[in-house]
Amino acid sequence: MALISELKDEPWRRRLYLPTYKVSEVAQYAHVSSKTVVDWHRVGGRKAVTLSVRESRAALSYMQLIEVAVVAAFRASGLTLARVRDAREYVSKTFRSEFPFAEYRFKREGKRLLLGFEQVGGASGAGKYVDATAGGQLVWESFVSPRLQEFEYEDGGIAIRWHVAGGKSPILIDPQMSFGAPTVRGVPTWVITGRWKAGESIADIANDFDLNKLDVRKALQFEGVTPDLKRPSIWVH
Repeated sequence: MALISELKDEPWRRRLYLPTYKVSEVAQYAHVSSKTVVDWHRVGGRKAVTLSVRESRAALSYMQLIEVAVVAAFRASGLTLARVRDAREYVSKTFRSEFPFAEYRFKREGKRLLLGFEQVGGASGAGKYVDATAGGQLVWESFVSPRLQEFEYEDGGIAIRWHVAGGKSPILIDPQMSFGAPTVRGVPTWVITGRWKAGESIADIANDFDLNKLDVRKALQFEGVTPDLKRPSIWVH
């Protein structure tokens, strides 16, 4: 029991709930607009809230970031927001989960969101799924949407790693590395971009960080830089 307690007290786990990411960053990573991120957290008015409550102009935590990313994946696969809200409400209330889309794996079948029963029922639930959009109705296993394969989960735990540039990309958001900033092989992408803008070559950057040139190029592209274009002017004093 002491070991479990120690794991929960690891510093990086406490950072999961701290406001860290700007709305514009979350929107960029999840491939949605900033307005969409704000609307999904909006309370009141004609639109029902989709995600957890967020104070106006407040930054988002890692858990909120993952929830936005997962919902964006649902929407990209054709699910309606009404279905997403139904699933979140069911899992949140049934399992007392504050951030269900960051704490549980989901699969999609048509217009339904399925929750692996083993996540709440232990080994006896292996291979069984409940329809979170229909009040927990038991269903058979279904396929995983490609976008949902971007997330890696702890055993029975949270989405601990996000392949933010796609499932096969080396670029990750991992709260255990660089305070949750996007990284490539452990190196923050913003650091690589800063070095490139300062005039260093791709080869030199790769050598300094023990990366291959393709990793450096992918990091630059993720940061919105086209490596083959002329870089900003460098002032020499």
